[in-house]
Amino acid sequence: MIVAFSVTPLGVGEDVGEYVADAVRVVRASGLPHRTDAMFTSIEGEWDEVMDVVRRAVAAVEARAPRVSLVLKADIRPSVTDGLTSKVETVERLLAR
Repeated sequence: MIVAFSVTPLGVGEDVGEYVADAVRVVRASGLPHRTDAMFTSIEGEWDEVMDVVRRAVAAVEARAPRVSLVLKADIRPSVTDGLTSKVETVERLLAR
């Protein structure tokens, strides 16, 4: 499965980069395939391991912020592996035509 999620601290002002970095550190330390862009971090793995990483990423932000917002989208396809790469490669191949 692939989960794209965004963790946003609330009540800490406009500059939230430090808080987001805390969440991304948790994802990177997990060892699971991941990708971070300007809006979301995507992570790939089995349900329990991915959701545990999301939970810990939220906890890292929650430890420093009075309130946390979580947006999450999941692509649950048990037979697919390396979806983070293969999905993008398919689109790029089609665009190159």
